[in-house]
Amino acid sequence: MTVGNGRKKSIWSWKGWPPVAAVVLFLAAWQGFVVLFQVEKWLLPGPVDVFRDAAGNWQRLWMHTKATLMICLPGFAASVVGAVGLALLMHRFDTLKRAFAPLIVMSQNVPTIILAPLLAAWFGYGLFPKLVVVFLVCFFPIAVSMLDGLKETDPAMKNYMRMIGASRRQLLFKLELPHALPFLFSGLKISATYSVLGAVIAEWVGSTKREGLMLFLNMTLSAFDLDRAMTAILMIVIVSLAFYGLIGLIEKLVIRWKPAGEEKS
Repeated sequence: MTVGNGRKKSIWSWKGWPPVAAVVLFLAAWQGFVVLFQVEKWLLPGPVDVFRDAAGNWQRLWMHTKATLMICLPGFAASVVGAVGLALLMHRFDTLKRAFAPLIVMSQNVPTIILAPLLAAWFGYGLFPKLVVVFLVCFFPIAVSMLDGLKETDPAMKNYMRMIGASRRQLLFKLELPHALPFLFSGLKISATYSVLGAVIAEWVGSTKREGLMLFLNMTLSAFDLDRAMTAILMIVIVSLAFYGLIGLIEKLVIRWKPAGEEKS
C-alpha cells in the first residue's frame, strides 16, 4: 500500500497490529488446545463455540448488557463530576487537601466485595447502592490523576503568568487545566474499565431485576452451561475495551496540542 508521499506503507507500520496479533494467537491456541485434547464443552468450550453461542443468543445477551450499562455509565459520570470537582477544590484550598486526602485513600482500603453487601443492607437492592459502588470504584483514580496534573504544572510558566497579571481564574483555565488534561484522561481510562467491574460486582450482591451480565453469568454457571457463561464473560471484556477505547478517542479529540510525531501510526 502507498501513502501520499509515494512511500510504501506496510501493515507492520500500523501500531495496532501487535495487540490484534496477540489476541488472534491466544484464541488460536485456546481452540487448538480444546480440539487437540478433546476437552468437553461443559468443562472448557472453545472460542468457536463461544462466538457461535453469542451470535445465536445475541438478543438476550444484549438485554443483560444494557442493564449493566445502566449501572456503570451513570456511576462513572457521577464519579467524574465528583472527583474533578473535589480535586479542583483541594488544589485551590490546601486545608481541604490535607483534610480529604487521607479519606480518599481510605476509601480504597475497603474491598468492594465487602462494601457492596453493606450498601445493599443499608439502601436495599435498588439502583442507588449499585451506583455508589461504581462511584467509589472509579473516584480514586480520577481524583488522584487530576490532582497530580494540577500539581505538576510548570512553575516557571506559572510564575510568568503571575508576573504579567494573570488572575487566579485565568491561571486555572489557561495553564493548569490544559496541563492536567493528559493526567485526567489517564485516570479516566483506568476508571472506565473499573466502572464495568464495579457494576458487575454490584449486580452480584443482588438486584430487584433479573437483568445484568453478572446475573446472567450466575444463572448459566449454576446450570453448568459454560458456553453461555463464556459469552457473558466475553461481553464484559468487550464492554470494558469499548469503554476504554471511547475515552481514548475523546482524549485525541480534546487534546490536540501533542507533538505531531506522536500521532503518526
